[in-house]
Amino acid sequence: EPELSGSVKISEVAALQSIAKYLDEQTKKGQFSGSVLIAKKGKPIFKRAYGEANKEFNMRNSPETKFNLGSINKIFTQIAVGQLYEQGRLSFIDPIVKYLPDYPNKTAAEKVTIRQLLDMSSGIGDFFGEKFDNSPKNKFRTNSEFLSLFAGDSLLFEPGSRRQYSNGGYIVLGEIISIISGQDYYTYVKKNIFEPAAMNSSDSYEADIPISNLAEGYTRDSVTQQWRKNIYTRPARGSSAGGGYSTVEDLLNFTVALENGKYFNKSNTWNILKGEPANNDSKKQGGIGIFGGAPGINSGIETDIGKGYSAIVMSNYDPPAARDAMKKIRSLLQSIR
Repeated sequence: EPELSGSVKISEVAALQSIAKYLDEQTKKGQFSGSVLIAKKGKPIFKRAYGEANKEFNMRNSPETKFNLGSINKIFTQIAVGQLYEQGRLSFIDPIVKYLPDYPNKTAAEKVTIRQLLDMSSGIGDFFGEKFDNSPKNKFRTNSEFLSLFAGDSLLFEPGSRRQYSNGGYIVLGEIISIISGQDYYTYVKKNIFEPAAMNSSDSYEADIPISNLAEGYTRDSVTQQWRKNIYTRPARGSSAGGGYSTVEDLLNFTVALENGKYFNKSNTWNILKGEPANNDSKKQGGIGIFGGAPGINSGIETDIGKGYSAIVMSNYDPPAARDAMKKIRSLLQSIR
C-alpha cells in the first residue's frame, strides 16, 4: 500500500482514525500485540492497547502494561554517562582500565575509551552468541555476570576505526557507571533517571519474580508457526545494554523530561553525548528515535514527528511488530495539515 506522500493532507482526527483502523487490522492478523501512545506537545491524544499480555489466561494488554524495552535501555545508560561527565567524574577519553583495572582483555582495557563505547566504535563484540545460548539464563542478573561472555575476547577491529553494534560495550559502560557512582547500576538509573520523570512502572525486573501488569513475550516458532514464550532467549534480568521494562506512559514522561532538560544542568550535554556539535543557544534537545527488538520484544520511541507529535509503540511480539506500526503512524502524523 502506498505511503502517504506529503502532498495528501489530512486532519488530526482522520489520521488517528486511520491509525486505530490499521492497529485493529494488524492485531486481527496476529501481526501486532501491545500498547500505543501518541502525544502532541507532550500531551497524550491517543492511547490504546491491543492483543494479550498473557495468552494462557487471556489477559488483555492495557496502557498500564509493562513491556520489555530491548535496547531502549541504552539511552538511559547514555544519560547516566552524561550526568557523570557533567559532574566532572569521567571524561570521554578515559580508557576502560581507569575504572575496571581487572578487565580481562588488557589491550581493550588500555585502548578503548568511553566515547568509543558510547558510539559503538570500540571493537568490543556482543554477548549474544553461542556462549549465551548455551548458558543457563538464570545466571545473568547483574552487568558483571555478562562480562564473562565477551570481555576476554579479542577486539573485532582497531578501536575508533569503524562502527559495529555492540551490546558488550554497553555492559562495560554499566559497570563503569556503577564503579564511579558507588552504587548498583539499577539503583543509579532508578534514582537519577526514572524517579525525576515519575517513571514509576519502569525497572529491570527479574524474570522469576511475579510483577503485576507485565506482558509475557511471544515469539513465532519458525517451523510450526505456533506461539512460544521467549523465556529461554532472555536473561533473568535486563542490563545496561537492554532488557528492562516500562510502559507507554512512563516513556512519554521520559521524553518530556529529556526535552525539558531535566537530566542535565547544561543545555548542550545531550548533544555532546551524542557526538553532535554542541548547540549552546537553546535548552531544546533534538528529537529521539530509538528501537529495541529481540524474540517476543519490540519497542520504539520517536519524537519530533511532523508538527510536534511523538509516538511510543511497545509490543510483546517479534520485530518488526512495533517498527511496522511506527512506520505507519509516522507517515500518517506527517501528513496532518
